[in-house]
Amino acid sequence: MDVLRREAPGWSAPAVTLVAETTGDPFRVLISTILSLRTQDETTAAASRRLFARAADPAAMLTLSAVTIAKLIYPVGFYRTKARAIRDVCRALLERFGGAVPNDLDALLTLNGVGRKTANLVLTLGFRSQAICVDTHVHRITNRWGYVRTTAPNDTEQALRRILPAEYWIEINDLLVAFGQRLCRPISPHCSRCPIIAYCPRRGVEKHR
Repeated sequence: MDVLRREAPGWSAPAVTLVAETTGDPFRVLISTILSLRTQDETTAAASRRLFARAADPAAMLTLSAVTIAKLIYPVGFYRTKARAIRDVCRALLERFGGAVPNDLDALLTLNGVGRKTANLVLTLGFRSQAICVDTHVHRITNRWGYVRTTAPNDTEQALRRILPAEYWIEINDLLVAFGQRLCRPISPHCSRCPIIAYCPRRGVEKHR
């Protein structure tokens, strides 16, 4: 993790991380995370900019129809479904949380379209709260390292909660997403350029560069 910390400034930060760093707004982190699911970072970043230029808070978002939101966020994956989910989330925030994003995992999980990955990312990036966000990169890479032996991201999260030092909880997703996008790819990772190859048993890697 210390090596990745040193290398990270030379990598592109994930789109949702940039939203968090530039706005410090949990609402924008939440909506950007919803947009990012099964969507490439460049598409997420552009869609987020277009959407927030029109509506930057839950009340303003509800003045837009689902059709309008869908047009603004296209071509993110499942853009029509996400447009409806965004309106549902904004309505719930206004009706149940006073228009604010809750700083609580269980409360976040009650929102439409919000699973553990999204909720934990909102906690870590939006509130800097102690949580571990496990996406496909974190799940794949920590298993590739042999640090955990799990079959699903939720299992990886629970395993990391038991063994990962708390100082790394908030940043592990940022570091491993950037690392996974740049070097530790799902198929044929760039092991010849990996700064931590000496520590990695490459579990499950059949082909590498």
